[in-house]
Amino acid sequence: MLPDERLGDPVELPLAWLDFYRETVRRKLDGLSEEELRASRLPSGWSPLELLKHLVFMERRWLRWGFTAEQVDQPWGDSDADERWRLEDGDTLDALLVALREGGERTREIVAGVVKAEAAAVQGVGVVGVGALGMRSKEGGRFGAEDVKPTLGWILFHVLQEYARHTGQLDVVRELADGTTGE
Repeated sequence: MLPDERLGDPVELPLAWLDFYRETVRRKLDGLSEEELRASRLPSGWSPLELLKHLVFMERRWLRWGFTAEQVDQPWGDSDADERWRLEDGDTLDALLVALREGGERTREIVAGVVKAEAAAVQGVGVVGVGALGMRSKEGGRFGAEDVKPTLGWILFHVLQEYARHTGQLDVVRELADGTTGE
């Protein structure tokens, strides 16, 4: 279901759309056989399961490793040395869907923490949350001292466009697999 059309909170809006796209990805993958999940139907060669793994790692790279500078295990674990998406032997649909859900929960925790810190800092001055989107990424994870550190708002919208683009690609793959269309 699409996010509520009345939603106007500038912090909650991208989070609601991210939730929507995560759920859409889950629905697009539901019902595909193991063979369909691991095979490519496109000249570029990626499989639906590889795309799912990429989304898990992409969100982790931008929010945890990027924005919070949290040290994460294998931040590029979705790609090989040639930057092609890859799977490990133990990668399964169920495990990757759990990781996707947990990644979304962690994104919400990160954003809530920033909003809470901002609210404590401004104590009733202005609209709480809007300034949180302008907070810059920390140094030490994805971004070094000389790197531009993107804002939380920029990161959320970048992650959102990644989800939207890849969900659209998955739409095509699902239609080719069994004719299923729609959100």
